[in-house]
Amino acid sequence: MLLKSIKYILQDVLNQYVMLKKSSVTCIIFLFLGCSASRFKQVQSKFEGDGYKNQFTGLLVVDTKTKDTIIAKNSTKYFIPASTTKLFTFYTANKLLGAKLPSLKYSERRDSIYIEGTGDPSWLHPYFKDSMAIEFLKKTKKTIVLDLDNFSDKKFRPGWAWEDYQYYFSPELGPIPFYGNVVTIDESGSLKVSPTNFTNSITRGKANELREFDKNEFQIPKILNDTLEIPFVTSHELTKKFIEQKLEKKVVLAKSPHHNPSKILYGIPTDSIYKRILFDSDNFLAEQLMLVVSSTLSDTLSFDAAKNYILENDLSDIKQQPRWVDGSGLSRYNLFTPESMVVVLQKLYSEVDKHRLFKLLPAWNTNGTIQKPKPVDSPFIFAKSGSMGNTYNLSGYLKTKSGKMLVFSFMNNHHMRPSKEVRQNMYNTLLQIHDNY
Repeated sequence: MLLKSIKYILQDVLNQYVMLKKSSVTCIIFLFLGCSASRFKQVQSKFEGDGYKNQFTGLLVVDTKTKDTIIAKNSTKYFIPASTTKLFTFYTANKLLGAKLPSLKYSERRDSIYIEGTGDPSWLHPYFKDSMAIEFLKKTKKTIVLDLDNFSDKKFRPGWAWEDYQYYFSPELGPIPFYGNVVTIDESGSLKVSPTNFTNSITRGKANELREFDKNEFQIPKILNDTLEIPFVTSHELTKKFIEQKLEKKVVLAKSPHHNPSKILYGIPTDSIYKRILFDSDNFLAEQLMLVVSSTLSDTLSFDAAKNYILENDLSDIKQQPRWVDGSGLSRYNLFTPESMVVVLQKLYSEVDKHRLFKLLPAWNTNGTIQKPKPVDSPFIFAKSGSMGNTYNLSGYLKTKSGKMLVFSFMNNHHMRPSKEVRQNMYNTLLQIHDNY
């Protein structure tokens, strides 16, 4: 009888302990949620202020470790992404290309060597100045047969502004670009033109139009204060001429396409391309990079081939599939959601070495991309920005004061205020998350 009484007493004590424990845990959970809700409410209230009126805003913030959603506003709605599209291009290339860029495909016959381009944009590019493929071709004594018909796309992507053809950020696309497909004009001392083929095609004037649409005739200001880059009209004959000049021997254009070249010549490190795309937002390099990716899938150079492959395979889990029409984000036809951006950023975070990833991604503050952070600075935002008329977006990573790493996509469309004000509003919001999460 006594033993039974003791048993009941002990059971009752144990039950009370368990209830107390549960109650304490519940209190802690509610306390945490209350704090999170409070922080969310503070950030949410910003979207109701004047800084976000008369524009369309989306924001998704996710903890990279716990995968918890911290903030979600219009995260499944579609936005014009501008140059944040390059994050998808970077992911695609990083998945399908190796450490070096495929520069040339070739096959050797008895007395001939057949070559076709991969879309590699570095051939004598003003920045990279790569001549590896040229030096390779100089060594052969065989007749060089050049196939330029493996490029199935148009020279411009859908949705590009037609009048941009004359500006540096919109060169024509192709299978073997030379000199970045731009003529570079500099007047430090004397007039210098590269490539020199166009030296006699330059006149001075008011330069309201830098180049006629279908002619390689260029106009520059009477006084040139800075280096000028103007896209030139590309053609098979012009590419052939560039190669012949560099090799100092004749080259034959292939009469029939696709000779199925089986060998690949590799060129510059892919990271050098990625960094210039992410830091300098180089549209031409991003577009050509998608063509290079397609060269690894078949002999045909096609943006859609590269895009369709990655969306159907590695990115098939994206809930809101994007309308993705170019590699650079120059087109206003592109439509992406903050959630789809975050999915790609999460994949990059888990698949790419962290040291390499944050070396390729630029830091960001209210002035925009930071090219070279000073040692005394402590940037906490590492992200790709994207801007065009009435649009400013930012997608990347945010390191909080507590040491947590968050992934985010912040998209602003249809704003009439200056981009400087939009950037400041974004920074204030991200700073609050940095300080309090």
